[in-house]
Amino acid sequence: MQVQGYFDLKFEALKDAFAALFEDGQTRGAALCVQVGGETVVDLWAGLAGREDGEAWQSDTIANLFSCTKPFATVAALQLVEEGKLDLDAPVARLWPEFAAAGKERITLRQLLCHQAGLPAIRAPLAAEMLYDWRVMTEALAAEAPWWSPRDGGHGYAPITFGWLIGELLRRADGREPGHSIAARVARPLGLDFHVGLDDAEFHRVAHISRNKGNPGDAAAQRLVRVTMSEPETLSSRAFTNPPSILNSSNKPEWRRMHQPAANGHGNARSLAGFYAGLLDGRLLPDELLDEMTREHSCGEDRTLLTPTRFGLGCMLDQPALANATFALGPRAFGHPGAGGSCGFADPERELAFGFVTNSLGPYILMDPRAQKLARLAGECLG
Repeated sequence: MQVQGYFDLKFEALKDAFAALFEDGQTRGAALCVQVGGETVVDLWAGLAGREDGEAWQSDTIANLFSCTKPFATVAALQLVEEGKLDLDAPVARLWPEFAAAGKERITLRQLLCHQAGLPAIRAPLAAEMLYDWRVMTEALAAEAPWWSPRDGGHGYAPITFGWLIGELLRRADGREPGHSIAARVARPLGLDFHVGLDDAEFHRVAHISRNKGNPGDAAAQRLVRVTMSEPETLSSRAFTNPPSILNSSNKPEWRRMHQPAANGHGNARSLAGFYAGLLDGRLLPDELLDEMTREHSCGEDRTLLTPTRFGLGCMLDQPALANATFALGPRAFGHPGAGGSCGFADPERELAFGFVTNSLGPYILMDPRAQKLARLAGECLG
């Protein structure tokens, strides 16, 4: 497979490892970008972007980044905290009165951001088309009772409800749609090719998403799939299948267009690395808010994912001892994987910002081994 782009010769082994991904016939397309100290040392792409053979991945190809989107939304919210328009520890209901229903009057933005609020899913079955109706989804969440008491300190990852919860607060505090807020506050100031709520004119650049077959994944992935398939009433099942269109909509125009800042951001590896470089050099948040974002808020068994997770505010923190939950570099690394393999993160100790994007989805629920191998090798090349 011919790899295109740029790499510093110090990172030639990383380029070779990236090329080796395509020895697996199921890897269709991917891109990799690494910045160190704000300088791009690797910017590579290869493979196929389209559904049909012959539609090559280009320099400007973008892809659905799934949950890599969450930190972008979080940074927009934290900027509003800095401006006094949001408050991490004030009740959400102060800005969103309807949210106080069903015992949620004391839930805070901080609890939403670190997945402690007890709102990773909606109990009542929803029609597939409701996924695209912002009013229906936010009203359902405003009426929902928490799945556990937020006061007990437990946490459960909110794979998609995070987007409506944080997005509604962005909308109310910033006076514009969540994707427009993220674009104005995060993407445009850094010149990032990143979008939440994609314009139809950009659709021709979007990579077609496909799923790899034949790999059951690790034990954590297999456990979650088993519960989701066999126990439809559980929290885990509801989080991923209600509405039932969550898992099979990523190539649909309606999905690309909607403002869902938990899961439907579209961008490239360059935009992920650039975002984390912007956090490391202070262009997005002051030090005190970055420290708040990246300190441990939640740690332990995740009630949604059924595996140990560790979160700051809107970002995943490293768990070096767990194979499925480490970014494979320094213990202070922070960022977020996206469903199927894409990943963006920063390692402050090395001043390294990393972005990996693929349209060939693997089965892992946290870190994909492809991204981990590349990240580990980036650290080794850096020395």
